[in-house]
Amino acid sequence: MCGLCGALGGESHWSTNIEDPEQAHFARWRARAYRVTLINRVLSPRRITIEDFQAASFVLATATGKREIVQDLGGVWLQAERMGGHELDPLDPAFLASLQ
Repeated sequence: MCGLCGALGGESHWSTNIEDPEQAHFARWRARAYRVTLINRVLSPRRITIEDFQAASFVLATATGKREIVQDLGGVWLQAERMGGHELDPLDPAFLASLQ
């Protein structure tokens, strides 16, 4: 997908819902930053990183420079598996042990 489509996509994934409209902007920004930090920890053994792209999508990158835009968290895991060439199960005990 082109970068423009990623910027215009919006954020409609179930994991991004914040109830309080007064706090939604700041809470959403903090929550996205925290999710990116956690996901980077999970993806680091596969040498894949994730960045927030203008609070509208995410950019996955490999150590070799391949980059892909994903719209929401649901697409992160599928695209990370495609880019890394391996199945990625964040709850697999062997995978969790590799994070320590």
